[in-house]
Amino acid sequence: MIDAVVQWLLAVLAAPQVGLSSVFVISFLSATLLPLGSEPAVFAVIKANTALFWPAILVATTGNTLGGIVNYWMGIGAKQVFAREKQTRWFGWLQRFGAKTMLLAWLPGIGDPLCLLAGWLKLPFWPCVLYMAIGKFLRYVTISWLLLHVPDGVWQYLIHLF
Repeated sequence: MIDAVVQWLLAVLAAPQVGLSSVFVISFLSATLLPLGSEPAVFAVIKANTALFWPAILVATTGNTLGGIVNYWMGIGAKQVFAREKQTRWFGWLQRFGAKTMLLAWLPGIGDPLCLLAGWLKLPFWPCVLYMAIGKFLRYVTISWLLLHVPDGVWQYLIHLF
């Protein structure tokens, strides 16, 4: 059932008339623990209209950062629900480096849980948001720039290679 809902949502958001709003929603949802990637949506909008490069990057960064904030608050809630906290190396690492670890919030697979753990540890909220936004912004700029400036033949070769 969840798969059907996600497919329906992606079909609705793929409509050309909702370009930037779809980028926002997909970027927000992909920053939560849902298994989505926002880069294809961002690139599709940019490829369709290169004048939207910076607006799409900013909208995606905003949506993705807000999703990271949701994860942060979920972490605070999780700590209240689970009284015993496990001391793992992730907790120690986050406590040691603090809010700056949110620069890694863009990483696939570990970025979203990092935001959740930051909330769990009650790292300072606004510095976490700032570092989340910086990391996510740099990811979108880098990936979009690469997709626009590297010839399609290179991507096709790499896909064929793997």
